[in-house]
Amino acid sequence: MADKGSGPDSPLHDDEVKKRLKGELQANRGIRVEEEHEAEPAGEDQPAVQRSPEGTLEGGTPPGMSGGDVELRSELARHLEPSIYPADRTTVLDSLRSNNAPDSILARAENLPGGQQFGNVQDIARALGLGTEERRT
Repeated sequence: MADKGSGPDSPLHDDEVKKRLKGELQANRGIRVEEEHEAEPAGEDQPAVQRSPEGTLEGGTPPGMSGGDVELRSELARHLEPSIYPADRTTVLDSLRSNNAPDSILARAENLPGGQQFGNVQDIARALGLGTEERRT
């Protein structure tokens, strides 16, 4: 493949961008004079983002939930069809199986109480004893 020279997808262009951003990256903060060119800080309900991709996100877990609760609820939602609600225990388990949910999720869902209707994944998480986010007012 031929080198494109100084086009927007070329190594030369990448080097130019690195040179322009070197000071900002070393300072770990913005160095531009014009405020409108600076990145806006995260909102109070959003995770604080680090400049380094290796950094950790903070504040991304809703009140009332742990990081594990968020992950498990996300896994449940990923393997449940939205059209099943309202659903009972059997419908939830059938949907998880048909969507190839991991065994750990199936084993956890086996603990759902029978004879109860679930309106959404939040109801399922609550029935499994997971922390659930509190409603904002």
